Amino acid sequence: MDRNKDNLVSPPGNTVVVNGEVFELFIDRETIHRRIRELAGAIMADYSGRFPVFVCVLKGGFIFLADLVREMDMDCEIDFIRIASYGDAKQSSGLVTLEKDVSGDISGRHVIIVEDIVDTGRSVEFITELIMKRNPLSLKFLTLLHKPESTEVDVRLDYVGFKIPSRFVIGYGLDYAQKGRNLPAIYILPRNGT
Repeated sequence: MDRNKDNLVSPPGNTVVVNGEVFELFIDRETIHRRIRELAGAIMADYSGRFPVFVCVLKGGFIFLADLVREMDMDCEIDFIRIASYGDAKQSSGLVTLEKDVSGDISGRHVIIVEDIVDTGRSVEFITELIMKRNPLSLKFLTLLHKPESTEVDVRLDYVGFKIPSRFVIGYGLDYAQKGRNLPAIYILPRNGT
């Protein structure tokens, strides 16, 4: 039995099949990295002379954060938090639970939360409440992707890589039932998908 039969990249790489569904190339690797360099420049300008702590939201944000900090010529600290709202589904459940808290002391620190994607905004709302109880000096949100049409709560996003339609995407850290995170670009489910 071929375990990878449902996870094939078709030549020329414009589509991938993950969990039996065909996704189309949406944002290529070069476009992602160009935008990350721009975001890194903006953050370095805003935090010049400071020592911010980036709190990466696992699991999806780790690739984005790794590429981001490699573009930055400044000292920073890295921590991680893990929350759950999707499970293995294609849409956020709207219910957010904490699975791993930050490990360091962030009181009196400049904190930048790093998300892979902001959908309903419930995760941002949840993280804001959690982090503000720790008395940070400042709190900002950075997300690679934002679905404005899906956002249900009023959230402040300080740095946004790309605004995208309310469709399911995978790749570059984002998964579909734990598959597809390793794809170097971002792929989108065609409109006939959910």
